[in-house]
Amino acid sequence: MYYILSKRIKNLFVTVGMLLILCMASDLLAEVKVAQIFGDNMVLQRDIAVQIWGWADEGEKITVSFNGQEASVTADENGKWLLKLSPMEANKTPSQLTITGTNKLILKNILIGDVWICSGQSNMQMSLNQVIQGAKEIAEANYPTIRLMTVPRIGSDSLIDDIKVQWYECSPKTSGGFSAAGYFFARKLVKELDVPIGLISANWGGTRIEPWISPEGYRLVPEQKQMSNIIDSNLPTTAEGNIKYQEFMSKMNIWMEKAQSAVAKKEKMPAMPLQPGKMNSHQDPTKLFNSMIHPLIPFAIRGVLWYQGESNGGEGMSYFNKKQALIKGWRQLWNQGDFPFYFVQLANWKQPNPHSPAGAFGWARCREAQRKSLTIPNTGMSVTVDIGDATDIHPKNKQDVGNRLALWALAKEYKQDVVFSGPLYKEMKIEGDKIRIFFDNTGSGLMIGEKTGLEPVAETKNGKIKFISIMGKDNVWHWADLVIDGDTIVVSCDEIKEPQAVRYCYTMDPTGPFLYNKEGLPASPFKTGDLL
Repeated sequence: MYYILSKRIKNLFVTVGMLLILCMASDLLAEVKVAQIFGDNMVLQRDIAVQIWGWADEGEKITVSFNGQEASVTADENGKWLLKLSPMEANKTPSQLTITGTNKLILKNILIGDVWICSGQSNMQMSLNQVIQGAKEIAEANYPTIRLMTVPRIGSDSLIDDIKVQWYECSPKTSGGFSAAGYFFARKLVKELDVPIGLISANWGGTRIEPWISPEGYRLVPEQKQMSNIIDSNLPTTAEGNIKYQEFMSKMNIWMEKAQSAVAKKEKMPAMPLQPGKMNSHQDPTKLFNSMIHPLIPFAIRGVLWYQGESNGGEGMSYFNKKQALIKGWRQLWNQGDFPFYFVQLANWKQPNPHSPAGAFGWARCREAQRKSLTIPNTGMSVTVDIGDATDIHPKNKQDVGNRLALWALAKEYKQDVVFSGPLYKEMKIEGDKIRIFFDNTGSGLMIGEKTGLEPVAETKNGKIKFISIMGKDNVWHWADLVIDGDTIVVSCDEIKEPQAVRYCYTMDPTGPFLYNKEGLPASPFKTGDLL
């Protein structure tokens, strides 16, 4: 009897143990995961459908509850799930979001507002602790409705679906290492709109524009067809690329056998076959899009802030073509229409050259390409030619950079009645021995002024623009005089009787005074005519 009971008890414990193991294994396999861009302290985009996604077991039902809504979906054959929440109004009251499958995830302290991506190179990466009065700015950075998130700086040859990130409330403890330009943009919006702002900092110092462009973007711009063909020829999803990958996999199978034999015999490993499209630098085309932008899609956003160009500074219209590829590609993949894309024009840098009225060297042509980028729908440009630093490629006045970007958003996206841009060249008219220049965005009038540090622009009544030039029929450039006449300027030079073209600040590092509107926003450098 004792033996029988002992055996039954033993079998019972074995059965219970097996059930526990099976349950634990089942829980492990069925654990619901959400993309890591979703987390505590985040901001979800208002006024449009919010997509939430993650991974689970095939066929597993996932339910998301937030802000009075509940939506469910079943994980597909690859374990991927994605669902949408209906558009929501802005809300400063923190809420929690629940994701339920066989397990439950709870995300806390979530607000509803506007989300902006801050991308580009080092001047976007430049942190709050590096700006003018940085310590003071950090001490005052107590904005709990601004939320900050930084994307890790890694490159990838192939698309990455998920990245490890974390959202933080903006405070003196969390703001010091965050993008200063992005922070000052958000601070102005919060003061003007009283709406939560989420900032996603995805940038990398020294990077060119090419690694940020998606394959789709390269395909959308005819001038980038050569690069697009190279990229597509190395993707497993294209006919040509798929053949290359099949050959690669065959070589890998042979290599694996040789590698296993070498390890068993403690011999030298054979060289591994080279993957199609293998890139050696994070500067290679698409490499940062793959790892730093693709994992964010389709997280709902309001728009993008872009500060980049120094590493492409020697280019002209080729930069404009790449900018089109960047913007069109991101917009196509996000599938949110032509969302705002506001960018920063390159600031003045290095010592000025007063001996070359022709200009057209250094960053001049790249600035012109940036100005032309305003022809891309729903774009805006923060002009910074007056706040650069001749000795530092990273000017420390990021307050004006962010504020000028914010003015574009306030006017264009938030429909406020504000002057949002300095004068932008519109057209010219030859009048005898003079040329009259017409502008958009003259505000309440034109003026000549100077900017010192964070102080407002000061009008200089008798100021003389140093870096404006005029060309005659002989194609020779001369320094010129400028007279403000209403909302236009009249440019002339005693040596030129038949003027043909004008250039304003069309050089690497022009110095002030500069042309402004009376709201204190600077005119963009420009050239007239087709000459470089």
